[in-house]
Amino acid sequence: MTDAAELRRRTQEFLAAHPPAGTTRPDFLSARFDAGLAWVHFPPGLGGLDAPRSLQAVVDAELEAAGAPDNDPRRIGIGLGMAAPTILQYGTEEQKRRFLKPLWTGEEVWCQLFSEPGAGSDLAALGTRAVREGDHWVVNGQKVWTSSAHLARWAILIARTDPDVPKHRGITYFLCDMTDPGVEVRPLRQITGEAEFNEVFLTDVRIPDSRRLGEVGDGWRVAQTTLNNERVAIGGMRLPREGGMIDPVSRTWRERPELRTHDLHQRLLKLWVEAEVARLTGERLRQQLVAGQPGPEGAGVKLAFARLNQEISGLEVELRGEEGLLYDDWTMRRPELVDFTGRDAGYRYLRSKGNSIEGGTSEVLLNIVAERVLGLPAEPRTDKDVAWKDLAR
Repeated sequence: MTDAAELRRRTQEFLAAHPPAGTTRPDFLSARFDAGLAWVHFPPGLGGLDAPRSLQAVVDAELEAAGAPDNDPRRIGIGLGMAAPTILQYGTEEQKRRFLKPLWTGEEVWCQLFSEPGAGSDLAALGTRAVREGDHWVVNGQKVWTSSAHLARWAILIARTDPDVPKHRGITYFLCDMTDPGVEVRPLRQITGEAEFNEVFLTDVRIPDSRRLGEVGDGWRVAQTTLNNERVAIGGMRLPREGGMIDPVSRTWRERPELRTHDLHQRLLKLWVEAEVARLTGERLRQQLVAGQPGPEGAGVKLAFARLNQEISGLEVELRGEEGLLYDDWTMRRPELVDFTGRDAGYRYLRSKGNSIEGGTSEVLLNIVAERVLGLPAEPRTDKDVAWKDLAR
């Protein structure tokens, strides 16, 4: 069993053999993965040491103190937070060895081809079709709201492989090469002015059966691993005290006393406390992950994340008064990441509107919390046992 002292020793020996100042960033990250210090809870040979997940903090602290480069996790968050745990759980050994290392080092960026124009909140109603032809699947359809599709080399994709069974049972999960013929990415310009999201059109895209993840028709179960990890990745990110969206509004309050009113003070105090409660709840959830895979509890954390971001950013705009109506840059851009705290109050206000949609709408997540966490009766579902092809669309 690897303990903290052993892991600290391993990390120090690794740093001695690969000093950050004298090692290129790609070489350092590659060597770190091979040494099992990428994600220590993964198996040996796949970036880990089969150590407790909680010991990752020991490695990270040693590397940070030494000034070591990281893998720019915000840029590759979909790969790290969604694709990697799904590939680890359902992938073949060949798939794990092919995809996990370049995913972790950032050499290959990933995106998520799940939502569709007619299947967002009701994801299981998706209509993108995958038809088998020999050792390949031919995929046709459209996906939407795809973050990082303009940067991605690979995508996690779910498609309908059997329209003759109920919607949850006819889905299969694939790994799609975004450079393949027939994959077209188009930008979606948002209210912020940026095109951070995309729509993706798939026209006769041929995916080898070797890039299928899990069994044919079992894609919904595989996707649940992705979705549960996605909610934790979005809503349960590690923050310092007074970190995240509450940070800029708190700093403005301290530095601009002329903007203060009693009403704004009361609202800020309330949101500050709620943000701290959400931060500590996220920390508790991460500790629970040490014992296994994330469950439906992540939906509650993501719900709080969306609501707080929207309320805090709204308060910040009000606090700044006329200044809050200003906006720094409406230029059409296709950014590599979302930078909430690096932009102005107007950007935070506009961008946070998407927090209650992306990663599962708040309405759907409320149902998940009600049914799977609180054990309340499920909503009536008239389409549960109806073949997908017979559903009204």
